[in-house]
Amino acid sequence: MTKHNKKNRNTSKAINFKTLFLFLISMLVSGCITDILHMKTINKLPQKQIVKSEEKINHPPIDNKTEKNQLIFPKNEQPKAPPPEEIAEEKLTPAPDPPEKKIKTPIKQKKSGQEMLDTALEFCRASNDFWEQGDIENAITALDQAYSLILKINAEKNPDLLQQREDLRFSISKRIIEVYASRITVANGYNKAIPLVMNKHVERALSLFKGKNRKFFLDSYHRSGRYRPFIVKALKEAGLPTDLSWIPLIESGFKLRALSRARALGLWQFIASTGYKFGLERDKWVDDRMDPEKSTTAAIAYLKELHQIFGDWTTAIAAYNCGEWGVLRCIRTQKINYLDNFWDLYKKLPSETAFYVPKFLAVLHILNDPEAHGFTLGDVENEIEVDKITINKQVSLKTVSNKLKISYKELWDINPSLRHDYTPDKPFIFKVPKGKGVELLSKLEDMPVWRPPAPQYASCRVRKGESLSVIARRYKTSVNSIMAVNRIKSRNLIRAGQRLKIPTGKKFVSHKKKQTLPVSSANKKKLEYVVKKGDSLWKIASQFGTTVNVIRASNKLNNKHLRIGQVLIIPHRFLPLENIKTSKYKVLKGDSLWKIAKKHQMSLSEFLRLNNLTPRSAIFPGQVLLVKH
Repeated sequence: MTKHNKKNRNTSKAINFKTLFLFLISMLVSGCITDILHMKTINKLPQKQIVKSEEKINHPPIDNKTEKNQLIFPKNEQPKAPPPEEIAEEKLTPAPDPPEKKIKTPIKQKKSGQEMLDTALEFCRASNDFWEQGDIENAITALDQAYSLILKINAEKNPDLLQQREDLRFSISKRIIEVYASRITVANGYNKAIPLVMNKHVERALSLFKGKNRKFFLDSYHRSGRYRPFIVKALKEAGLPTDLSWIPLIESGFKLRALSRARALGLWQFIASTGYKFGLERDKWVDDRMDPEKSTTAAIAYLKELHQIFGDWTTAIAAYNCGEWGVLRCIRTQKINYLDNFWDLYKKLPSETAFYVPKFLAVLHILNDPEAHGFTLGDVENEIEVDKITINKQVSLKTVSNKLKISYKELWDINPSLRHDYTPDKPFIFKVPKGKGVELLSKLEDMPVWRPPAPQYASCRVRKGESLSVIARRYKTSVNSIMAVNRIKSRNLIRAGQRLKIPTGKKFVSHKKKQTLPVSSANKKKLEYVVKKGDSLWKIASQFGTTVNVIRASNKLNNKHLRIGQVLIIPHRFLPLENIKTSKYKVLKGDSLWKIAKKHQMSLSEFLRLNNLTPRSAIFPGQVLLVKH
């Protein structure tokens, strides 16, 4: 082998070695670049995607010595680097978060403060209806709903709204006490009697009775014997001080038909609204404020309520004269809310109301020691004893007087609740002197029914095309009479739509149907119920859909006591639900129980009864309810 060949062979070996060396270096460099690119792509991934990718790989447990950022692979498995071309083409973007589901909540329309007050007031009225029916549970529930509504009212910037809210809050609280107290038949006695204070105000009242009002005092004391015995009895049953029986001496002088300038009427001087609140009915036939027994029951209930509010009898008596709100307004003006002492309020009360209490205390001082104050009282009139008979037809007092041979004045005096000299067109408890009740029952059927006298004038609206002669023939009168009454100068001076007064005399008979007595229908609806153990008037009233007052009136009950085996007559006062014409109503968005009832001219309690709902019942749009047609 020549030297040249050896040289070429050595050169080729060197070339092969260099090529192999360069190839190894290129492979090493490419591997490093791939690792760097792979780490960059991992760093670019969002955190959530890294977590998910890690969850898919079952990692072996990490040794504590292992660094946190070190990647660990299973044995015999090494990560395979993707080719550079794939890495260059791949574009990794963060995975978007899954869209959150938006829950559509209905937008509630905010009610104004006045609307919430009106709704709360309607719940209070519904509570009263439930209470009358004996449904104590729903009565309390309705009051709870009313109270929850007024708590939502923000009235800090509206003084009028604030006053209404506070008044309603007080009324609701008071009504809750009344509802719970109504379960108790007889109240516990009040051990705290009326304090007999003597001060300059009482001394001034004593001087008044000793002077110009002396005759009034003696006449009133003389009349007190007619009514005071049953008043004292009722006060004892109620657990109240018997000295309260002298309030009528100050109020009315024991006159049943006494009427004040403030339109207060009767023995206990109730105004119409307060009388209605305590169950005294008033219509065109009767006024229970003049009934001594019914008004006494109402007065006792009112005095109980006032004593619960104020806590002492002198303040309660002052509130009886001017109303609880008048006294409460004076209490609110004090720096300290209330000192439980009437004389702290004396100068702030109206003069008539303030002096009312000293006059009452002066009466008690005179009665306790008349001689010390220069009085000789003498005897009082005897208590009036009567028989009570339920009359189911209208009769004139003059007819009864002639048949029973009783003076008309005596009948008029012992039936003071009558507003006219005849009985009403509904069942009425008529009083006659003791011993005349049986005679009245035997002669009642023979007594003629009282008919209202024919009106002297009729009202007529002139129709198109009518003349005075046509109208005169229709009403059986003359043209001249119509012209004279209406001051018409010419018979041609009338126009369509004009209202004329038509003289009728005895020939005219009204075209209006006379209201017939509901006696026969009422008798058909009357039921007899035997009292069982555990019964009360409220339970029975609730069971038969009537009220306690109706049951008491139908059975002539003077109090709320019942005995086992007692038979009660139960008249239905409320119209049965099956007799009410109804239609379906689909609840709209924004409707409430009160809004639907008001829209269809129904009371809230009637609407709830019709749909078997309670004051807490919830309604929703699309629900179908029954309403009065």
